[in-house]
Amino acid sequence: METTRFLEVLGDDYRRLLGVAAGDLTVTVPTCPDWTLADLVEHVSMVYLHKVATMRLGTFPSPWPPEDLPPEAPADRLARAYAELTAEFARHTPETAVQTWYEPDQTVGFWIRRMVHESVIHRVDGELAAGLPPTEVPDDVALDGIDENLQAFLAYQVGRWPEEFAAALADCGGETLLVSAGGRGWLVRLRPGTVTVEAAESDADADATISGPPSGVLLWLWRRTDDGAVRLSGKASVSGKLRDLQRIATQ
Repeated sequence: METTRFLEVLGDDYRRLLGVAAGDLTVTVPTCPDWTLADLVEHVSMVYLHKVATMRLGTFPSPWPPEDLPPEAPADRLARAYAELTAEFARHTPETAVQTWYEPDQTVGFWIRRMVHESVIHRVDGELAAGLPPTEVPDDVALDGIDENLQAFLAYQVGRWPEEFAAALADCGGETLLVSAGGRGWLVRLRPGTVTVEAAESDADADATISGPPSGVLLWLWRRTDDGAVRLSGKASVSGKLRDLQRIATQ
């Protein structure tokens, strides 16, 4: 996806979340049951502000959060954080070097993409908390989000923090799982201590397949919807294993 498209989507989902933030902030977020809607809005605001500070410094700020953080209403802080975030993005090119948690990509472009998908998922959380049907994620955004989820969260985190996934992968022996949506496919292979993800035909053979509309598959991978949003075929134990791994990778 082009940077202009990323920024367009970021603005759309920010405005949807801001609209939700104008309602009852005491309601529980069903997909994050330890949070109220106020907690969710505060989380997104602080994530935005953390990335602002990171881009200004070139490295992660410490301490965080800052000790001089002013008191603000949740919607007001979200509006300020979004304004500062987009202004900071505008000051850099996507190729500008900056620290990220994903070693293969240490650029502002990584944070532009990451903030888009952070906003997509938490906008869905906000809509669910408000009792609204989630706005469908556009296909191009959902497909990019599926790729980010599988590559940057699942495969990378297993390699970076193998101890966190050791128990879940201990009984794996090379099982394959095809994630298929929008004419694209990702072949996920599970082994003790490692998960690999590679591009595949959308109808490739695998031990199990998860398929469906891009928005449904994305929200399934992020555990924002149940099995009814996708089509599961093949070995249930293999698709169940991916669900277990995602619970660790996306917590």
